[in-house]
Amino acid sequence: MFTVITIVHILVCIFLVLVVLLQTGKGADMGAVFGGSSSTVFGSSGAGNFLTKLTTATAILFMLTSLGLTYFSARHNTATIFDSAPAPAAAPAPDAGAPPVAPVPEAGGAPVAPVDPPAAPAAD
Repeated sequence: MFTVITIVHILVCIFLVLVVLLQTGKGADMGAVFGGSSSTVFGSSGAGNFLTKLTTATAILFMLTSLGLTYFSARHNTATIFDSAPAPAAAPAPDAGAPPVAPVPEAGGAPVAPVDPPAAPAAD
């Protein structure tokens, strides 16, 4: 449904631009009188009414398709690549023979005493 509305919306946009460009400006009617482009006193006005109604209908259709796209876009499932990513592997256990790491002091806290190294095994 989203794709159909998108295609209709693009076609309506193109048609709306063309209909608006076909219309003559408000000041062109008086200029047409002196240019001799029409036999009437104030220029031709026959196609103006039809183009105005066509522009209004196209603008209403444009607004409806815009609202439809907004509605379906809000309901559109937005999956990300993180949804299908595998779970991170667990951190390896510390090596028993490795020397201990001194703890990091907390921010603003008292310094932490160093940890004594493990005692060497007794010789038998």
